[in-house]
Amino acid sequence: MKQTVLITGASRGIGAAAAKRFAQDGCRLILNYQKNEEKIRALRESLKTEVLLCRADISKARDVEHMVQKALNAFGKIDVLINNAGIAEQKLFSDITEEDWDRMFDVNVKGMYLVTKAVLPGMIHEKKGKIVNISSIWGMTGASCEVHYSASKAAVIGFTKALAKELGPSGICVNCVAPGVIATDMNAHLQENILQELREETPLEKLGTPQDIAEAIHFLSSQQANFITGQVLSPNGGIVI
Repeated sequence: MKQTVLITGASRGIGAAAAKRFAQDGCRLILNYQKNEEKIRALRESLKTEVLLCRADISKARDVEHMVQKALNAFGKIDVLINNAGIAEQKLFSDITEEDWDRMFDVNVKGMYLVTKAVLPGMIHEKKGKIVNISSIWGMTGASCEVHYSASKAAVIGFTKALAKELGPSGICVNCVAPGVIATDMNAHLQENILQELREETPLEKLGTPQDIAEAIHFLSSQQANFITGQVLSPNGGIVI
């Protein structure tokens, strides 16, 4: 039977690459987005599989509940959840406002919590499921001028490990992917000299691609990862070892 996969923040970057990877297996896809309707519709047209588009602000419980119910009405179940939606921002710690802090945690942490909580009852009933949460190397090591981002991504790792212990008896695997520096829109604002420095700091001497991360997500969602839970897989080219 085809897997049904929910991917948050699927309109671009890692989320879109993950959608394309799962589509290769013929999975039924629920693709969440908030604003980028043109890109998500173009993505749907490119995928040769069943796709349900769900517009929702994942930081709002009502939006999430409506999205998950719409998905269950369409497909009956959700086998795999990819908590990918996230935001980033570079600021000196002294310049981070309370609103900046709250927004970062609302999307990166609260959104993950809300979507997971809405999807879990079905997985627990089925006694199986895969949850993959997207963190960052900066959640592992911290990044200067990104304290609120680093803190939120560290929270993703803690969430993953704790939930994996809780859901193990229900046959549900919960893991985390913590990408290194990836060539996505999130890093498009960085100047070329900064990107070159990052390449030189990386033992493989290159930036990662969204497809690199999609493969890691796909593996942790597959039957080949049935004995893996509570782990952090970090495709980062060796920049963090």
